[in-house]
Amino acid sequence: MSAQPVSPAAPHARGRGADPVLEIRNLSVDYGYDEPTHVLRQVSLTLNRGEVLGLAGESGCGKSTLAYAATRLLPPPGLITGGEVIFTDRDGTQRDILTLDDRALRASRWQDLAIVFQGAMNSLNPVHRIGRQIADAITAHRPGMKKPEALEKAAELLDLVGINPDRARDYPHQLSGGMRQRVMIAMALALDPQVLIMDEPTTALDVVMQRQIVEQIADLRERLGFSVVFITHDVSLLIEIADRIAIMYAGEIVEDAAALDVYRAPRHPYADGLLHSFPPLRGPRRELGGIPGSPPDLASLPTGCPFRDRCAHAFDACAAIQPELVPSAVPGDDPARRVACHLHTPALVEAAGFSPRLLPPALTHPAP
Repeated sequence: MSAQPVSPAAPHARGRGADPVLEIRNLSVDYGYDEPTHVLRQVSLTLNRGEVLGLAGESGCGKSTLAYAATRLLPPPGLITGGEVIFTDRDGTQRDILTLDDRALRASRWQDLAIVFQGAMNSLNPVHRIGRQIADAITAHRPGMKKPEALEKAAELLDLVGINPDRARDYPHQLSGGMRQRVMIAMALALDPQVLIMDEPTTALDVVMQRQIVEQIADLRERLGFSVVFITHDVSLLIEIADRIAIMYAGEIVEDAAALDVYRAPRHPYADGLLHSFPPLRGPRRELGGIPGSPPDLASLPTGCPFRDRCAHAFDACAAIQPELVPSAVPGDDPARRVACHLHTPALVEAAGFSPRLLPPALTHPAP
């Protein structure tokens, strides 16, 4: 979906104070055992309370793997090899999700963190009515609640996401794709979670339904106060809903900044390429640039910067030194803005014996 940017006055929680609810620290994931492929390499990311964090990048960059590893839903042969996932409760209590036993993990899911998967039809049981499925999720965590009460709660949740409560008796195949996705959102919100992780929830929907789902999520976030990790390959969609955007490439975060800052002036060449891969709905026409080539094979990553073979600004240091995620080098940028690019680490490049390269104008000045 090609979306126009929201204005700074939009009702999103722009600029909320730092109050972490979920902190991913140096998370690493391998696929395979004998000769493992390192698909996530010490990824760190923070979700603040009440914030919508967008996670973007091409297919295969590690977005879904990050979400499933953080919630311990990663199927074999995926293996978490290091890191922490710290959840902070409303009362300030902290716990590492990766160290919880099975009973504590089961209690945490849907109550602390809930997830909306990409394929709603594959997530819903085709032989049970949707009202019963939502009610079963509630009673599994609230065994003291009677079935009629749980069914009434399920009807209220359907109404909350814009579905007539009478449809609670329908089967999944009787609903449209957009309605099934709304059912999954209702189910995820059944136990009032503090964090909602959405794994490309609009990918299979048409652009009209995509907008409706995005607006629904934004409205529910404002009303209920939960935090959101919204995963997608479509950066334009994130401009509509996210407070902050993290760009992933080859299993690493390469840029992390406020959503409007990423839209107006991306600092990493990969983020800039993603933004120039879709047309604007307003303003003058512009030629779409795209990104040449394909993402690297994670089983045999090149030395240095994994994006260098596709980057128009690469220079000699990019082939020898792997860039670190550091604060932006552009004067006036938010101190919390982080970029993993040698254009932003001239001191590191010079210390290694290479000639640093100046930031190109396209990555230093806001777009008109």
